[in-house]
Amino acid sequence: QVQLVESGGGLVQAGGSLRLSCVASGRAFTVNNMGWFRQAPGKEREFVAAFNRGSDYYASTVKGRFTISRDNAKNTVYLQMNSLKLEDTAVYYCAAGPRTDSYYPVSVQDEYPYWGQGTQVTVSS
Repeated sequence: QVQLVESGGGLVQAGGSLRLSCVASGRAFTVNNMGWFRQAPGKEREFVAAFNRGSDYYASTVKGRFTISRDNAKNTVYLQMNSLKLEDTAVYYCAAGPRTDSYYPVSVQDEYPYWGQGTQVTVSS
């Protein structure tokens, strides 16, 4: 029902910035309950940032450097990534969470029924 398409990944120098975009389509979703996850080579996918009930949530590894935002009219969620580090290198995925006004554990991947294809972010020295 929901399609998510990420874009904006690429190669960037350490200390630089990138902005990822995720355009959502379909009826069974809310742009207010969206998350970003990432998977580094040889590692499991991990939580990065999310919206839930109008609040922003961040993994401790990115808090203060990354910012999640949205444009409801465009059905688009963004992830602004500043002060990038080598360890930020990963495939970044956006995910649509449950269509609810209630709280849910935003860092739990099983809470998200829909996922994008991912976009590669590579940070170089």
